Amino acid sequence: MIGSLISRVFCQRQLRIIPLLFAVVLVPASVVQSAEIEGVRFPEQLQMGEAQLQLRGTGLLRYRTVFKAYVAALYLGEGAQTDDVLGEVPRRLEIEYFWSIPADRFAEATIEGISRNVDAETLEGLQTSIAEFNTFYEDIEPGDRYSLTYLPGRGTELGKNGRPMGVVAGADFSSALFAIWLGPNSLSDGLRRELLAN
Repeated sequence: MIGSLISRVFCQRQLRIIPLLFAVVLVPASVVQSAEIEGVRFPEQLQMGEAQLQLRGTGLLRYRTVFKAYVAALYLGEGAQTDDVLGEVPRRLEIEYFWSIPADRFAEATIEGISRNVDAETLEGLQTSIAEFNTFYEDIEPGDRYSLTYLPGRGTELGKNGRPMGVVAGADFSSALFAIWLGPNSLSDGLRRELLAN
């Protein structure tokens, strides 16, 4: 009888301890390291499908050197080198905005940015992809975040605040799109250097 009582007490204590053990085990797993710039946080790692992406750099884009336009973070697949940033590697660019911007301005900026980084023949061949991608844009309010994610074999996805907006296939389109920020004629040399800093 005493043995069964001790057994019951032991079991009850074990049952109380088990949730605590799980709490101890789960808490560290839920704590994700992050980088902060201008009060905006970006996680150090992202899991996109089967690809694990590592944060490579963050940067601030200023408008007319005074006004803060947005902050951005670049992620690359494990083992990818910054020299291959426009190649066939998993990558993601997250941009959080400080100003309201209408959807049609994003479409215009996409065309302008790609035009600066590709020749006329390449631009002509990308017209259908650009037009499709430009239909995904929505108006942006301060604090909204766009993400551009390229996964080889899948294409480039535009996301807004964690919500998928659409995907356009093609490595050539993805390279041209990411070149807006990371190409030889990027939007800002300073931002490009910061994103490729690591």
